Order: sequence, then C-alpha cells, then structure tokens
Amino acid sequence: MAKVKGAIIIDKEKCKGCELCVVACPTNVIGMAPDVNGKGYHFAYAINPESCTGCENCAIVCPDGVISVYRVKVTVE
Repeated sequence: MAKVKGAIIIDKEKCKGCELCVVACPTNVIGMAPDVNGKGYHFAYAINPESCTGCENCAIVCPDGVISVYRVKVTVE
C-alpha cells in the first residue's frame, strides 16, 4: 500500500511573515522563525516537516506565492 508524503519549500527571502500558512496548515507543519530575512520579516519555515501530507493549503493561502508543495508516494510494508 502506498502512502502520500508531502514536502514544502518556502522562499524565506520573499516571505513577509503574514502567518496565513501557519493557520491554514492542518498538521502544524509550519511555524515562524525567530530570525528575520533580508527585508526584516520573521519568515515561515517547516518546524515539523515529517508531518506534511502535501495538502497544499499553505501554498493556496500564501498571498506572495512563496511556498512550493511536493508530494511523493511512499510504499508502506
């Protein structure tokens, strides 16, 4: 049986720290970094990447389109 595993990539330099992705994530994968990017914003990052299901909610709500979501099928034995 195959299980879908997700992964996200966030362009931290373009992230403005609106936190919409944090609220939209049903599995609490995304959090805000304590550091700031080149523009002075706290940026989103994957705090629990192993929990990502690839649902794409974060990418859909991101107003700046800085989140890419990938899915891969993992076989479970």
